This record gives sequence, C-alpha cells and structure tokens, in this order.
Amino acid sequence: MSLFDFKPHRKFPEYYEICQHTDVLRYLPAKQREYGDSYFMEEYMSQYKKSYYDDETNLRDMAKRRLSRLTNLQKLGEGGDKDPTQKKLLEIGSAAGFFLDEARMAGYKTSGLELSPKEVEYAKSTLGLDVERRSVLSVREEEWQHSFDTIAAFFVIEHIEDIEGIWRRLERWLVPGGCLYLAVPSSFGPSFQTNPKEWFSTHPSDHFFDYSVHSLKKLLSILGFDVNYVRPMSYHSYRDLSPRGKFPEWLYRMYANQFAYGDTIELIARKRKH
Repeated sequence: MSLFDFKPHRKFPEYYEICQHTDVLRYLPAKQREYGDSYFMEEYMSQYKKSYYDDETNLRDMAKRRLSRLTNLQKLGEGGDKDPTQKKLLEIGSAAGFFLDEARMAGYKTSGLELSPKEVEYAKSTLGLDVERRSVLSVREEEWQHSFDTIAAFFVIEHIEDIEGIWRRLERWLVPGGCLYLAVPSSFGPSFQTNPKEWFSTHPSDHFFDYSVHSLKKLLSILGFDVNYVRPMSYHSYRDLSPRGKFPEWLYRMYANQFAYGDTIELIARKRKH
C-alpha cells in the first residue's frame, strides 16, 4: 500500500499536488540536479554569504545544540534504556562531517552518507569519520534494518524524488525507540502562507516536496512515530504580510514557537516501540 496519494492542489494546481493522506506537497516543476562539489559550495555561499568551511564554528555550535536536545530526549521515557555511548547515529547528507564529528565526541558511534567527493574526502581524511560517497537510495531497505538509534537529515529529504523510498528507509533503519532528527523548509511559514507569489519565485528547482509541521506529524504518525520536539529555525516577521507581521518581535517569536510557524523548521520524532 502506498503512503502517498497525490491530487492537484485546489489553489495552486500548476505548482503543486497534495497528498490526500498526509498533506505533503509535491512541487510539479522540480528537476533533478547533480549534487557535486560545485553545487554544495555555490549553494552555501549564495545562501549564507560565506563558504561552508568559513562557517565551521557556527555549524559546530549548531551541532552541539542539536545533540544536546537529542541527548536530553533520549534520556527521557522510551529509548532511554541504552547507554548513550553505544548509540549508532547515521547522518544522510553529512557534508564535511562537522555534525558527525561533534556527535562522535559526544559518544555516538557515527556514520554518514554524502554525494560531494570533496566533502567525503575531508570527512574521511581530515576528520577520520566513517562516511561513504553514496546515495541513500542506493542502500537497500533491508540492508540496514534496525541498524541505527538516530538518523539525522538536515535540508536533505526535500531533494529526494523517490518519496516512498526515503521514508520507508527512515522508518526501517531506525530501531524501535530510535530518533529521527530532521530540518526542512516549511510551507507553514510567512512566505508560503502570506506571500505565495514570492515563495514560488524563489522556490529551489530541485526541491521535489514541501513539508510542514502538520504534514510531517500526519506522515510520521502513519509510520509509527511520535513528534517530541519541533521549532522554527528562523524568524522572519518582515516576510509576514498578515497582521502577525506587525506583532512585537517577542510576541511573534512566541507565536512561531508555539505553532512551529516558520520558513524552516527542525523536528525530532521517536519511533514507537510497539
């Protein structure tokens, strides 16, 4: 049985189909791109105005914050019965390995998948990490069944055209009680919700699917997960053309945190044991 059943979007049928089960959006104009060294460096520079390597300190600080959240959740309730130093963590799209390196220092046994040859070489030769230059879809579903306590994917899954394939792997590769840590662009944020014209004019051509806190919760529930943490990664009140955009910044952030309202979000979900 398919997880997804896409039909034309009522309001934007020329851009989107919407899943009748989960509300995930499929972006119709999307096209595949080659994810080599130049793509990685150019995209990062375009978005952040500095190179990935120039941003290492910030990226490592972000990794530490993410790992702190993850560790705190893993100590609570389900999944807290295993020594953290024995937990296996896979990062899909691990880049040069800064997150994996911090996870290893925090006690995780780490491995990664990455497509950029330069980043794989840096992760292996400079940081001594276990990273393969391999597509996640090239790994058979049954090859890593129940192999990982945590799978992380930061701004990766929206690039994967085979949505059934990626989600079945995420569910199958995690142990019961394991955690999935995602960061994704979100359609439940000021850009799409209040200024769709701008959203479509800047939509990356290689993003095949758009998620939101609502669609992710529906999808994850079907797959047997409970969402334990979700927050916006950024606050852009200046993009919000609704009355919310006039809120004082503290109030806007309070609203955004309460409802995971943001153009980018991060989420941790735990796979149910039963």
